[in-house]
Amino acid sequence: MAKLLKKPLKLALIQLSTGSDKSANLARARSKVLEATSAGANLVVLPECFNSPYGVKYFAKYAEQLLPSPPTKDQSPSFHALSDLAKEAKTYLVGGSIPEYWPETKKHYNTSLTFDPEGKLIATHRKVHLFDIDIPGKITFHESEVLSPGNKVTIVDLPEYGKVAIAICYDVRFPELAMIAARKGAFLLLYPGAFNLTTGALHWELQARARAMDNQVYVGLCSPARDMEAEYNAWGHSMVVDPNAGIVEQLDEKEGIAYAELRNEKIEETRRGIPIYTQRRFDVYPDVSEGKVKYEE
Repeated sequence: MAKLLKKPLKLALIQLSTGSDKSANLARARSKVLEATSAGANLVVLPECFNSPYGVKYFAKYAEQLLPSPPTKDQSPSFHALSDLAKEAKTYLVGGSIPEYWPETKKHYNTSLTFDPEGKLIATHRKVHLFDIDIPGKITFHESEVLSPGNKVTIVDLPEYGKVAIAICYDVRFPELAMIAARKGAFLLLYPGAFNLTTGALHWELQARARAMDNQVYVGLCSPARDMEAEYNAWGHSMVVDPNAGIVEQLDEKEGIAYAELRNEKIEETRRGIPIYTQRRFDVYPDVSEGKVKYEE
């Protein structure tokens, strides 16, 4: 059995309180990341739109220019804050997501940036599936009014540990992304996300456990903390799920840090017990990880 996770990894999901002041959000993120790494975290994750309020009317206002890369500090203070922080904390840092504007295409994106312990950008993921929903009497939200979608599966190789897949929030509802990443060798699927009180209650935990069960890998969902005075109320409940779909750690709705020790033995134990990786019937149905798959590795 191939060893997906080369050595144990301590994961930290930061459920961050955010507001309208971008500089204050970046400073708070720095404080919590340093807290996580002082507790031994090797890989730290921030939530979706961690530097700004989440909402259609805020995307353009808070957007930063990321291309050409690296941007200047004026073009993207968040890029440089994350890069400097990863280097200061000596950690792999998944910078949740930030609103991005690309002048060349005049389009906005919801974009996640991942940095290595030297502060180098090693992965960029633009949210592939946009959050356009209408649940009568509950919530209507259309990211596509401002945002454009990304177009690739994002897998990043952490040399000491192995491969990690990164997607954003609504992407978790599309199992094809997770299947492709897992079959390409990812041991962990990470989703910075901001489910709301309606969709969170319905499907937050269910989606995390389903993606873990489907693929027998670890899954991490990282939410902002809930602010009932904000226009958009995040669900919270950031969580880590193991390859057997068991909840390793879960927060409530308040600000906090979820820690989990990830071990390859748990992946191997799960796959030996229920060996779906050798039982799939690609003679009956196609393998979604084969063919023309757009992915970055």
